[in-house]
Amino acid sequence: MKNNLIKAGSLGFLASSLLVGCASGPKITSKPIPNLQNTNEKVVDLTDEELENWGSKDLSKDTIPGMSIERAYTELVKDYQGKTVVVAVLDSGIDIEHEDLEGVIWTNIDEVPDNGIDDDGNGFVDDIHGWNFLGDVVEENLEYTRIVRDYKDQFEGKSISDIDQDREDNFKLYKAAKAKYDEELKATESNINRYVMMNNQIQQAEESLKNELEVDKLTIDNVTAFQPEDDTAVNQKMMLLNLMNNFDEDLTVIQDQLAEAIEYFENRKQYHFNLNLKAREKHLGNDEDDFSTKIYGNNQVSGPTEEKEDAKHGTHVAGIIAASRDNDKGMNGVANNVLIMPIRAVPDGDEYDKDIALGIRYAVDNGASIINTSFGKYFSTHPEWVMEAIKYAEENDVLIVNAAGNEGLNLDDTRVYPNDETPENPENFVDNFINVGSITSEYGGNLVSGFSNYGKQSVDLFAPGSSIYSTTPLDTYEFLQGTSMASPNVAGVAAMIRSLYPKLSAAQMKQILMQSGLTTEEEVILGGDPENTKTFSELSVSGKIVNMYNAIILASKTK
Repeated sequence: MKNNLIKAGSLGFLASSLLVGCASGPKITSKPIPNLQNTNEKVVDLTDEELENWGSKDLSKDTIPGMSIERAYTELVKDYQGKTVVVAVLDSGIDIEHEDLEGVIWTNIDEVPDNGIDDDGNGFVDDIHGWNFLGDVVEENLEYTRIVRDYKDQFEGKSISDIDQDREDNFKLYKAAKAKYDEELKATESNINRYVMMNNQIQQAEESLKNELEVDKLTIDNVTAFQPEDDTAVNQKMMLLNLMNNFDEDLTVIQDQLAEAIEYFENRKQYHFNLNLKAREKHLGNDEDDFSTKIYGNNQVSGPTEEKEDAKHGTHVAGIIAASRDNDKGMNGVANNVLIMPIRAVPDGDEYDKDIALGIRYAVDNGASIINTSFGKYFSTHPEWVMEAIKYAEENDVLIVNAAGNEGLNLDDTRVYPNDETPENPENFVDNFINVGSITSEYGGNLVSGFSNYGKQSVDLFAPGSSIYSTTPLDTYEFLQGTSMASPNVAGVAAMIRSLYPKLSAAQMKQILMQSGLTTEEEVILGGDPENTKTFSELSVSGKIVNMYNAIILASKTK
């Protein structure tokens, strides 16, 4: 069993015998919020304000299953100033000039800007605001594509009987990667063809009906009034009315969405599945299989392009954690008193184990006490490097908060990288790693995001991750979703705990976050499949949703 300290469904507000030490900070006398039983589902649509801030709401007060952030600030710590905490964000890059991140980006005060000298002696020249381990790399292969690329000459067309014993593990890895590669490439090509065909059919039907009706623009009213004279026109009318009634009356909006889908899948084919891409060789010149070379890349943490489009994911994550709460701009991050340390290590494609391992070590060595890792993959060529880096973080009392993944899978049956356990060995190998699943703003059967991975042994807790509003490059804001958004919500709560109670260890913070969350015995849909349901409390080790209000109360009582 993973982490026997946690008992799913229990209140968990009695400090564990392992919670030792002394937690300085405000003394809280408030009572914790009880678990989510007998709570009514919200039956009206969320307002615009609620949509943008639902993760900070409180279920008992707002009927929205947020993390009780606003309530925590208002009722518990509004007059208390904590210690500054550095949170490293290993991601695609961060727009460090964003208006809502002003004042919350970490600065290496021991480094003189732009003098070409490694002033602080850490090996990284001019690392003023972090480090970019990708250099100019933006688009990359998926890991299984790289495995197919690297091993196809050795193993293509061969069976296990043809392989020497010392190469059998590599052969099995290649065969699994090749099966996944073929499956995903075929699905991508099918999606491209399907969306192109749909787009062509809509355009043809739209032009045909415009000509018949002698109008410049189709509406539900004029299409409904149209009386077709042949089967083709009947089918076109039915198709357009179905789209206009169920998606958007403006057909241009639908066509734009189809164009975006086509572009997305074409990009996947061009980059993620392109066996000849070799982006790292072309744009970085560093051997991903040689761990002896540890200094490479540059200090451009926003990425190599002026529009910073490739930094969208990392900028969004950073804003969730720490966007300024008092500047009357954009949105509010979860935590006050945070500095974000940008570490660019995740391309558009799968990350390299080497970059992640060195990124974690950079964060630890340069003062981060929490690391957010909103990425993951299902194939890994050097998992031991990342595991050793996670252990290094544990040795230095650094908490790692990780996204569980977006494939709707039970991770008790499927290995994901990184994690602190495997399906074969569910015992944690560290106690500083939290794996986070995603919930929606809808309490009830649809509480768990349809995309979210889960697992009684492999996912630790859940947090808001569907339709999360946050910072994006060039002073913009967008709704994005994924366990990538749930993870920084937990990292933000962890940062507040460490800010208010800096003597708590990473292991203690993990236990507090898991024990103090809120659970429910609601039956919820998994993987977006109404036929696949399970009790929410059985979907993670803790069976809970992170709650900042309760976490602060429990932290205040921890000795």
